Amino acid sequence: MDPVSLQLGTTNLWGWLVRLLSEDPEWLSDKVKFFLPNEDPSSGTEALDPAQRVILQLKKLHAQGLDTWKEFIHCVCMEQNVPLDLEVRLLSIWGDGDGLKHPHQSCESSPPRKQLKKQHRELVQTYLQQLRTSAQRRYGGGLPEPGRPLSFHQAYVPPILQRSRATAPLDTQEEILTGDPRAEDDTDVSIRDLFNTRAKKGPRVTVLLGKAGMGKSTLAQRLCRKWADGQLDHFQALFLFEFRQLNLVEGALTLPQLLFDLSLNPEAGADVVFQYLKENAGRVLLIFDGLEEALHPCSGGDTPGSAFALFSDLCRGTLLPGCWVLVTSRPGKLPACLPTEAATFHMWGFDTLRVQEYVGRFFGDQPWREAALAELRADRHLQILCAVPALCQVACLCLRHLLPVHSPGQSAALLPTVTQLYMQMVLLALSSHGCLPARSLLRLSKVALRGLDTGKVIFSAEDISPPVLAFGTAHGLLTSFCVRRGPEHQGTGFAFAHLSLQEFFAALMLVASPEVDRGELVHWVTLPSPWVRRTKAKPDFLGHQSTFLAGLASCACRPFLSRLAQRDEAWVGDRQAAITQALRKLATPRLTGPKLVELCHCVGETQELGLARFTAQNLPCQLSFHNFPLTYANLAALANILGHRDTTIHLNFEGCPLEPHCPEALVGCGQVEKLSFKSRKCGDAFAEALSRSLPTMGSLQMLGLAGSRITSQGISHLVQALPLCPQLEEISLQNNQLKDQEVLNIVEILPCLSRLRKLNLSHNNVSVSTLLCLAKVAVTCPTVRVLQARQAELIFLLSPPTETATSLQRAPDLQGNAIPSTEALTRRLTLRFQKCELQAHDAEVLAALLREGPHLEEVDLSGNQLEDEGCRLMAEAAAQLHISRKLDLSDNRLTTAGLLCVLSVAGLGRSLAELHISLRHKTVVLVYAQEPEQLEETQESLAVLCPSRAAFLDSLVPQTPSELPQSPRTIRLTHCGLRAKHVGQLCKALGGSGHLGRLCHLDLSGNALGDQGATLLAQLLPGLGALQSLNLGENGFSLDAVFSLAQSFSTLEWLLHLDISLKSQCVLLIGDRRGRDVLADGSLPEFPTGAQFFGFGQRCVPRSFRLQECQLEPQGLRRLFETLEKCPGPLEVELSCEVLSDPSLETLLHCSSGLPQLSLLQLSHTRLSPRSPFLLADLFSLCPRVQKLELRCLQHVSLHFRSSEEQLGVCCGFTGCGLGQEHVEPLCWLLSKCDDLSQLDLSANQLGDEGLRCLLEFLPQVPISGWLVLNQNSISQEGALRLVEALPSCPCAREASANLGSEQSLRMRFSRQEEAGKTVRLSECSFRPEHVPRLAAGLSQAPQLTELTLTRCCLGLEQLTVLLSLVRRPAGLLSLRVEEPWVGTAQELALLEVSAQASGTVTQISVSKTQQQLCVQLEFPRQEENAEAVALRLTHPSLLVGPLTETCTRLRQLRLSQVDLSDASSLLLQSLLLSLSELREFRLTSSRVSTEGLAHLASGLSHCHHLEELDLSNNQFSEQDARALMGALEGKRRLRRLDLSHLPLGCSTLAKLTRELSHAVLLQSLSLSTNGIGDVGCFHLSEALRSATSLEELGLSYNQIGDTGAQYLAAILPGLPALRKIDLSWNSIGPAGGMPLAKSLTHCRRLEDLMLGWNALEDSTALELAQGLPAHLKVLHLPSSQLGPEGALGLGEALDGHPRVEDISLAENRLAGGVPLFSKGLPLLRKMDLISCEINNQTAKPLTTSLMLCPALEEILLSWNLLGDEAAAALARILPQMGRLKKVDLEKNQITACGAWLLAEGLAQGPGIQVIRLWNNPIAPDVAQRLQSQEPRLDFAFFEDGP
Repeated sequence: MDPVSLQLGTTNLWGWLVRLLSEDPEWLSDKVKFFLPNEDPSSGTEALDPAQRVILQLKKLHAQGLDTWKEFIHCVCMEQNVPLDLEVRLLSIWGDGDGLKHPHQSCESSPPRKQLKKQHRELVQTYLQQLRTSAQRRYGGGLPEPGRPLSFHQAYVPPILQRSRATAPLDTQEEILTGDPRAEDDTDVSIRDLFNTRAKKGPRVTVLLGKAGMGKSTLAQRLCRKWADGQLDHFQALFLFEFRQLNLVEGALTLPQLLFDLSLNPEAGADVVFQYLKENAGRVLLIFDGLEEALHPCSGGDTPGSAFALFSDLCRGTLLPGCWVLVTSRPGKLPACLPTEAATFHMWGFDTLRVQEYVGRFFGDQPWREAALAELRADRHLQILCAVPALCQVACLCLRHLLPVHSPGQSAALLPTVTQLYMQMVLLALSSHGCLPARSLLRLSKVALRGLDTGKVIFSAEDISPPVLAFGTAHGLLTSFCVRRGPEHQGTGFAFAHLSLQEFFAALMLVASPEVDRGELVHWVTLPSPWVRRTKAKPDFLGHQSTFLAGLASCACRPFLSRLAQRDEAWVGDRQAAITQALRKLATPRLTGPKLVELCHCVGETQELGLARFTAQNLPCQLSFHNFPLTYANLAALANILGHRDTTIHLNFEGCPLEPHCPEALVGCGQVEKLSFKSRKCGDAFAEALSRSLPTMGSLQMLGLAGSRITSQGISHLVQALPLCPQLEEISLQNNQLKDQEVLNIVEILPCLSRLRKLNLSHNNVSVSTLLCLAKVAVTCPTVRVLQARQAELIFLLSPPTETATSLQRAPDLQGNAIPSTEALTRRLTLRFQKCELQAHDAEVLAALLREGPHLEEVDLSGNQLEDEGCRLMAEAAAQLHISRKLDLSDNRLTTAGLLCVLSVAGLGRSLAELHISLRHKTVVLVYAQEPEQLEETQESLAVLCPSRAAFLDSLVPQTPSELPQSPRTIRLTHCGLRAKHVGQLCKALGGSGHLGRLCHLDLSGNALGDQGATLLAQLLPGLGALQSLNLGENGFSLDAVFSLAQSFSTLEWLLHLDISLKSQCVLLIGDRRGRDVLADGSLPEFPTGAQFFGFGQRCVPRSFRLQECQLEPQGLRRLFETLEKCPGPLEVELSCEVLSDPSLETLLHCSSGLPQLSLLQLSHTRLSPRSPFLLADLFSLCPRVQKLELRCLQHVSLHFRSSEEQLGVCCGFTGCGLGQEHVEPLCWLLSKCDDLSQLDLSANQLGDEGLRCLLEFLPQVPISGWLVLNQNSISQEGALRLVEALPSCPCAREASANLGSEQSLRMRFSRQEEAGKTVRLSECSFRPEHVPRLAAGLSQAPQLTELTLTRCCLGLEQLTVLLSLVRRPAGLLSLRVEEPWVGTAQELALLEVSAQASGTVTQISVSKTQQQLCVQLEFPRQEENAEAVALRLTHPSLLVGPLTETCTRLRQLRLSQVDLSDASSLLLQSLLLSLSELREFRLTSSRVSTEGLAHLASGLSHCHHLEELDLSNNQFSEQDARALMGALEGKRRLRRLDLSHLPLGCSTLAKLTRELSHAVLLQSLSLSTNGIGDVGCFHLSEALRSATSLEELGLSYNQIGDTGAQYLAAILPGLPALRKIDLSWNSIGPAGGMPLAKSLTHCRRLEDLMLGWNALEDSTALELAQGLPAHLKVLHLPSSQLGPEGALGLGEALDGHPRVEDISLAENRLAGGVPLFSKGLPLLRKMDLISCEINNQTAKPLTTSLMLCPALEEILLSWNLLGDEAAAALARILPQMGRLKKVDLEKNQITACGAWLLAEGLAQGPGIQVIRLWNNPIAPDVAQRLQSQEPRLDFAFFEDGP
């Protein structure tokens, strides 16, 4: 016995004390804190049971001493409810000897305090019992009482409850809290599970969400009943509040007022009861029903004292902490007062079993029970309605009254919609009336509508008139109940039996009342959101309003509505049509998911098939539903609408709470093609329901079920259902936490799904052993194409065996892709196990599996733990696995030793194309090429499935597998830590039988070989065979390694390029790259394996040696060039270092001059001394082989050496070298040693004007015969003038130009050959007036200067006048051309006045206002005036004509262009023309002249009898003006050229013209384009031309001569033997005119240009033309002539071998299959235009062969045709052979990235080609950009000059 027990006397007394204090552990803990303030009472007692904890605490108190212990016992007796006998015994222990006296007051006060506690206890117990009695009376059994729902006394069936979230786990393991639908009333597991009372911690707030009618309020009342019956024994008190009543409370509330005044008020001791509730809050449950009806502020805090504020504090725990709160609400945004850890449940209503259970319980033992169940089973619509518990109750009520009076099957037919169900319910309620009480119903409906409009659902007696109130309550439509508005305010309230009943009556009011017009009715037809909006000032009650309105629009409701409205059915039908029309407007494709569901409900309620079909067709092809609850009824409504859709649809449900059995609503829905669910709320019950629907969905191709909580039970249901869906093409079951066996069960059904293409099992729990089992399935299952696993990812890709040739032909084209798959004939498996923790033994198992399987496309085992052994096993097995793409073993812990093993065994595979290993980057990749037998299979497959592509491949590769070369091999061993000691082993492995003869590219960069490794490697390189590239970068090389590699460069035949950069450690050895098969990484998409273009031929590539970032000393240079002496030529050497000293430069030049095979020497980015230009210039005397010398900025040197057979001529350039005046003389002395200097460039130096003077002085010593370039040398106007003055001293100078603007250019051309005259062009020289006399003097002293052009030199009208007057020469011609802005604005009189001041005789005047140009040609010495000029000057002494006639007496050419002649100018021009007896040419083009001015002009021209050329084209003259000008043609017998284009020629004007032309026997050129000449005019013109036997050019384009006019011309053409050019384009000529014309043209033997385009000539004309093409023909233009293949082929045969044809245009003709083909070729053809001729790939092949026979071809235009990659390949073959080709236009064709790549390949071997246009071809922009970056001559821009 313990000491305390001994003190207490007996063990029994100790046990009583322990049991007493165990009932109130909190009190005991408080006392321990009081007596022991420094100790934690709970310390060390957490793991003990309550009794042990009390014993431990009592011992602690007793250990503090007797005084403490006695005080504690005194507190126990005074404060605890201690039985009297126990109290006496405890107090008797004190005794008198303890020194402590008993307080007399305490003993006397103990019995009253005990009596008070007893009274308090009795008050609490009385209240709690009254609370239970009240709940029993209100919610217990018996007949309905006021305030209770209809038929509430019927048996209760629990709905489906589903947990949404909770912090504490539920007691049950099931996700769905279904309970037992067959359980007795006293047991309901699901209700008890709402409260996890066994959890020590966790949420004490439970939220119950459910749509209207799901039974939330019923469940709340059910809880009250069960508590009253004593079943929820954990709770001592339970309170139920409805928010719709709390909204009526006026004034502020306290928590006692809420609990007592609004529920049950204690008869006495309210404070005591409230205190008890506070102390025992953990056993108090408060239920708040209808949170969606709560009114609370939109923002800010809750209003103090409001009901919602109290609710918020209770949820937060600030009021009555520890109490339990249950709140019901419709779905929506929950208030912030609800804690995030609250347990949330969804209430889903009934499934099929529950519906049947409810119906059975409703009818009980009644005889109609089985009949009701039969009606239910037979009618699917009734089953859907009964899924909502409230509707199920209403349906049972209706069936109970309908079944006795209707035959089987008819009762359910009366209940097809929710609206008609309510209508039947109302009719049954009113069945006691003989007729329908329409007026009373409408009055009641008006009350309902007014309540909804104002947000009122509880009415007072004042809100409803007495007759209506009596009517409603009498028929059970209205219920009455007590309403408490405050502590002292109580009354009676009235409400409709259910909120939905109020909505139904409101809808009746809207449809049937004449008081509501049509506009207001339509206004109420909306699609309310199912989400409750809790920020409104009044509750939103319109949940079913639109549904009822739509339902009343049904034709079945029309008789009822007609009786109710007391109107005919036509009136009702009009209002129903308004509702239907409003719904039709709402059926838009952009509805959100919730609104779409509401629309489906409404449309289904109307029973209008047309509206349903319209809605179904308007749905988008994909419907997505996100984050809102969906019930069985929702999906049923959607499926009902989809049943009226013609096309399939995709359904996607993501994050939506779903009713567990809702997939059953999709049974038989054949319109769904893709179905996807993604929700954590989907469990086994959902999977079971889904498995029942899937086999009935015949169009379903894709099924997704992701993120669910399905277990093996649910998977078993799916596995049974999926084989019944053979049409499925994709299944996604990712993120479902599936275990190994479940995954294997799913994979077992793969053979049953013949059309399946993808199975996604990602983010499930799969082990390594299961992965290997899946690999076995992939190997054995014939449809599996790809198995991909990467960490959590697990995907199967399959190819159905029924794949046809048609589907293969739909495969991607050549654009960046490989040849189309032939898996229907030969399966190739791709296996990817990435980051799956595979080890070496797993690799062994996997290799064994793969050996027995099909050919492999790819095997990826990266990111595992294979290590050296596993990598070796897989690399060794790869040789037998027939891998066609790659084996990836990256990130598998491979070491250097393992690398060499892998390298050795990897070479055993014949098809290995590339091996890339990088230990630093953890990369190990083996890439394979297609084996010969695989390529043969591919060709055979393509021959069957795609003949055109097979033929294309045949043209690219050899025809038999035996001729196929072994695939070239690339090995990259980068950053692997290889050292010199590894070189021997490495070369041994590389030189083995596996790699020898096939190794093309070797990359050893990023290792640590060092100089020793370089030396060893150079010695062993010959044993590796001929490589195409060897990369040795980043290996720590020095200059010694350079010499070793240079030795190999000189001795190895295959080594063409050696590129070394020591500082950046870039070392690259490159061999012969035929076909440019070595591209930069990521440059372009690969072309199909084996496709080589043998037609390209081999280029002659010189050897190149490049050494950069290396300090070059004389000794090192001599050693380097001694090594390079053995290198065969031609050789190019490029060196680069930071600084090169003069001795080193001299050594370099000396060594290079002694290297005969050297063709190019370059120094780049190397600083040279200022003396280097002279050292380089002296090279001409050392080495006569120098062909080009260029020094730029004293940093870049380029020396080109000629071979012995190349022509002479040296180009020399010293640009940016700081050369000044002092350097000119020594430089010219050194350059004088050069025999033939063809170009000298001294740009960007510092010569200045004095340097230019010196240079011009010493230039005669320099044997220059080309261009001297002096750009950017600070030359001023002084230098420009000296340039003009120095021309006489430079006899070989032929041309000079200077631009002193921003360009700063100065160029002089020299020639040793005699040329007539010299030319000088000066631009932007900004001459001042003082410069003009000096310029005139220079011109006067340079008689050889025949042409001077002054462009924007600030030479004004006055300065030009002075210049012309000062220039004097003894003899010769001088042409002065001035281009200044003022020329465009100056008057013609002023310009003529300038000419009048010239010192010489003016022989030519040309004015162009648009070009701002004035040209005057002078003849020296000045000639005497003729007699006519003298007479004219004497006649008009005061006019300007006097000086003009004096200076222009010998004027032969007068050209005026873009001028605006005034009448005064025309009059002056008339006077001038009268004196120009020698005028030979007059041009007035593109100008404006008045009618009066034209009269003056015509008068003057009439006196020019020696006129030979007259051009009046492109002017804006009227027909009257044209007639006036015809007078100028009179007497022009010497006329040779006449151009009157765009001159309107009427009948009279044309007649006058033809009369004059009949006398122009010397006429050589006649142009009458766009003159409006018809067939009659052509007749007269033809007759006039009979005498023009010298006619060479005839232009009649853009007229309308037609066939008749063409026949007239055909008649006279044989009489024009000198005709060289004829243009009859755009003349509406057909075959009737074309054929005679073609026959006549055969007589024009000298014809060179024939242009007949844009006439409908057709093939007959072309064939006739082909019969006798002129022998001198150069240009043939027949675009848009309606030619076909026959005509084109005929022309091709006639043109074949023609010796002079240069230009052919057959554009815009339909030449598919009939383009011109040549066998002999056209030696001079420069341009071929075949734009928009419907040319395809087949036509292009022979065309390209023909074009190859045209060596002079410069332009090929093939845009806007049908050319594809095959045509591009054909063109690419011929590009290297087209030496003069400059442009190929392939715009707007069908060429893909592959074709463009082929063209780039051809361009690489055609350096002369400038551009290939590829705009608007099907090439992705990023691919086009990459292509253009590698080959800039490929142009993808819209404009030709675009980037």
